[in-house]
Amino acid sequence: MDGSGFPEVRSTCAYCGVGCGVLLRPDGAGGLAVRGDPDHPANYGRLCSKGMALGETVGQDHRLLAPRAYGKDASWDEALQLVADRFSSTIEAYGPDSVAFYVSGQLLTEDYYVANKLMKGFIGSANIDTNSRLCMASTVAGHKRAFGTDTVPGTYEDLDQADLVVLVGSNLAWCHPVLYQRILVARQSRGTKIVVIDPRRTASCDQADLHLALKSGSDVALFNYLLTRIHADGKFDTPFLSRTVGFADAVNAALNDDPAVTGLDPRNIKAFCDLWIKTERVVTVFSQGVNQSSSGTDKVNAILNCHLATGRIGREGMGPFSVTGQPNAMGGREVGGLANMLACHLDIENDDHRRAVQHFWNSPKVPQKQGLKAVDLFQSIEDGQIKALWIIHTNPAATMPDADRVGAAIENCPFTVVSDLTAETDTARIADVLLPAAGWGEKSGTVTNSDRTISRQRAVLEPPGQARFDWEILAEVGRRMGWTKAFCYESPAQIFREYADMTSLAVSFGKDLDVAKLSNIEDEEYEALSPTRWPTRSHPADGRFFGDGQFFHPDKKARFVAVTYRPPKAETSEQYPYKLNTGRNRDQWHTMTRSGLSPRLSAHLAEPYVEVNPKDVGRLGLSTADLVEISSSIGSGIFRLRVTEAIAPGQVFAPIHWTGETAPAARVNALVPSVTDPVSGQPESKATVVSIRRMNAAWYGFAVSVDAASPEAEYWAIAKTTSGYRMEIAGKQIIKDWESTARDWFGLPDAVATSIEDAKRGTFRIALSKGQRILAVLFVSREPITLMRDYLAALPEVAPQQILSGRSSASSEDCGPIVCSCFDVGLRTIIRAIHDKHLMSVDEIGDTLQAGTNCGSCRPELTDLVIKHSKLIHKKTKHCPQE
Repeated sequence: MDGSGFPEVRSTCAYCGVGCGVLLRPDGAGGLAVRGDPDHPANYGRLCSKGMALGETVGQDHRLLAPRAYGKDASWDEALQLVADRFSSTIEAYGPDSVAFYVSGQLLTEDYYVANKLMKGFIGSANIDTNSRLCMASTVAGHKRAFGTDTVPGTYEDLDQADLVVLVGSNLAWCHPVLYQRILVARQSRGTKIVVIDPRRTASCDQADLHLALKSGSDVALFNYLLTRIHADGKFDTPFLSRTVGFADAVNAALNDDPAVTGLDPRNIKAFCDLWIKTERVVTVFSQGVNQSSSGTDKVNAILNCHLATGRIGREGMGPFSVTGQPNAMGGREVGGLANMLACHLDIENDDHRRAVQHFWNSPKVPQKQGLKAVDLFQSIEDGQIKALWIIHTNPAATMPDADRVGAAIENCPFTVVSDLTAETDTARIADVLLPAAGWGEKSGTVTNSDRTISRQRAVLEPPGQARFDWEILAEVGRRMGWTKAFCYESPAQIFREYADMTSLAVSFGKDLDVAKLSNIEDEEYEALSPTRWPTRSHPADGRFFGDGQFFHPDKKARFVAVTYRPPKAETSEQYPYKLNTGRNRDQWHTMTRSGLSPRLSAHLAEPYVEVNPKDVGRLGLSTADLVEISSSIGSGIFRLRVTEAIAPGQVFAPIHWTGETAPAARVNALVPSVTDPVSGQPESKATVVSIRRMNAAWYGFAVSVDAASPEAEYWAIAKTTSGYRMEIAGKQIIKDWESTARDWFGLPDAVATSIEDAKRGTFRIALSKGQRILAVLFVSREPITLMRDYLAALPEVAPQQILSGRSSASSEDCGPIVCSCFDVGLRTIIRAIHDKHLMSVDEIGDTLQAGTNCGSCRPELTDLVIKHSKLIHKKTKHCPQE
């Protein structure tokens, strides 16, 4: 079916905190067509490569379809009663702080609300934390110190109206491409300037007027110098300063810092400060490079100090702007999903706030102290203090720092429950009880994006098997634990109304969060709810905060926070001479349980890698595409070497996405120690000290197959393709019988084998087939293998002898690795077009191939290709003129 008989349904994207609107059309057979919603204020129809590929990530092949208890299928009644009984008995024996929830920004606000209410209002513990602790906790803490509450001051419209956008620790072009495109539109229409502050040269630098490649972790020193310049030049806003406290102390602290610790050229520092000071409409966008630090909260406040000093906050085209990494990180913060807060931005240490929350919920008790933040929570599990754990839609055995230790703690916890879409994650594999949950496209509720806009997620597909909604699962456990009336929910609309009504508490205490206007909406109104930015009634109509100089501390004044530069906790040494920075790929998401299902997204960078500067590569005696071992004080991993000048000497970069399911040896968080910010509890993920050496491999392999395999080798990495899977493999142990090994790896003992072996050269190639269909192909060599990988990954319908050649036939076109994931355009296709059609710009490539015309995140790569190959064309025509 083509889906033409089904209406389009408005919903929101499943990925980052931009909160893009999407239009979904089911095809009636489990598939889904996706396009951008032209009426949604976050994206106006734009989608990035991940959003465009959402339809490729639905289906049942990877799904958990029934509850499991201790490795066996169970009924929902058995599973839920087991969960309720074990949590109840644990609380009875050891108290409420012996249990914990670890939840996720993948939850809808209604799910988050029920989880928070169950733990804090009825179990009576604050031991509920979220994977947002790993990405946004320092911003929350910085906002609260400066503003009195966790308030994002600005809106996306400020990006359209700014004259200068400063990106700090944010590769917006890859991680939030739709917002980056808004900035580029502003650049074209109004001349908006862009400054990027990042140790790496990322795709976001492609259009930047200035890139400040500062020393990792030195952001505070840079913004402190900017603050001293604002003060020295008399560019502070005196009337606005009357609405603040602590300016002099902040300036005095800033004077103690030396901007030289940034490692930047003083001329570039001056240029940045001059540009920032002389441009009134400045938006400073910051993200994980700021937050994921042992001084993350201080970095946030150093940025906020500069905006407060100049009064550049809460007005059109100006302000500090934190962009979130998950689709509902903001919604989770609103309903108290973090261990150190109550719902509605109320404070857990405040007696009046606690009493109001307890009265609203009519609950038996509310905890009087903060709960365990993520790192401390898993430490407490290891120490035996937490005896029952419920993990919902996240994979801490892969994503937490010191991941191997966290995985061992979870495995040894007396009772662990995991609610998720799949049983195939590092965490789900070690749980006692697995509960199948509905996923994106199957459940309804709300999410809040980075500029406080609440949008509906709507179901267009039926949950597969026995999967249930998260709020439904949580509420049923609450009822079985004895709190029937408090958890008698029948729909997400009912939960939303209760949450919206609860925000009246925030208003009564002079806080920011206010959606009480929506507390009486009918089910039909909830179903039709349009994107709505809060507050809905109690603040200026433009949706911005603080332009009026009114803040949320008791005296209504903002606080400058006196901060000074503190270097990352770990310093390089002779043993560990390099700093490891971690982050994201353009086309992947978290641990790839969703995005990894898309062949299109997996085709861009199909293997875990580490970026190293050419100078370091030379010193280490490495070569491009080597496999290298990266070691830290707590773990090690194997990654493919990428040589690039985008990373400075002495620093290396590796992405976070690979897990025990996709590349067991390349789990980057197994290298990252559990160092945290003392205020926010957020881990430092950008400054691990490491060593590097070549992997001493006895052999290298490349394989393609219809079904996934898990080779017994020191290194392997698997990626989805249109025909099945592709794998890079390497081992340290010599294997003598490759045919038997291949049959074992691919589970094909009875397949017909066609093989070619050259014992002298140490090469072996085998194709396993049934009938006319090739099911698996393996190429092995003593040296790294040169093959047409992207051609082979399609498992072309050719004779086994042809595929074993490793080359396409003359009639087959090899498109090469994917560069533009939005339109599936490969490297070789682009190069051919540049040469054949004499394309001289990225726009000409777009006109010819569509590449780069959607989300634009591939445009930096296209620019590099144009520069490189136009030079080759020029050189060729210069020496071979046309007659």
